[in-house]
Amino acid sequence: MLPEFIVERALELDLDIIAVTDHNSAENAAAMVTAATDTGLTVLPGMEVQTREEVHLVCLFDTLEQAWQWQEEVYAHLPRLKNKEEVFGTQIVLDAEGQAQGYNERLLLTSTSFSLEQVLGRVGQIGGLCIPAHVDRPAYSIMANLGFIPPELDFPGVEISQLVKLEQARQRFPQLEQYSLIANGDAHRLNELVRRTTFKMQAPTVAEIALALAGEGGRGVWVDGKNSGRVTASSGVTT
Repeated sequence: MLPEFIVERALELDLDIIAVTDHNSAENAAAMVTAATDTGLTVLPGMEVQTREEVHLVCLFDTLEQAWQWQEEVYAHLPRLKNKEEVFGTQIVLDAEGQAQGYNERLLLTSTSFSLEQVLGRVGQIGGLCIPAHVDRPAYSIMANLGFIPPELDFPGVEISQLVKLEQARQRFPQLEQYSLIANGDAHRLNELVRRTTFKMQAPTVAEIALALAGEGGRGVWVDGKNSGRVTASSGVTT
């Protein structure tokens, strides 16, 4: 998963926009953004945060500065433990050419002390977008760990994994009707990159993604070629 090869594979799939969302860290975001320069591919810097409820949330930003600000706060809310390389592997920080420029010795594969509500609120204050990750999965998902999405948490949408189709997700989790869905590869290998989600929006920005998830101003979102926008309670049709 070197930056150059990720960009190459994304372009092969005719993708316009991808996000780099390492676990509790954004240290490889700069390498990805640099690797995609002048290729036509937009890379959003982000992070997959693990809350104290052991729920994964995808956090997306427009700028590296926003991502780094969030990273600083996340690092401050991680336990002061070192990574166990014999268990979790080496956490390498790469440059755009794929060369190691450092190693992250923090234990990243663990929960922060942030709650769901705190992550959602703080990411929004920084100017980012926050959605529950892979809600259909039996581990580290909001549906598996809580059994529902707290109504007071105003998530703009939710993510389903590559393991489930749009209709299956709607059937298994009726509560998702009130949310727009996106489907990502959650790729840890090049062959796991997918092309499933299409946004109709004016620019590849976090604000435009939020508008697309809300179905505002003619914007929208499709998964596997089907409208995945929120289902209205009155009409039962997608918007």
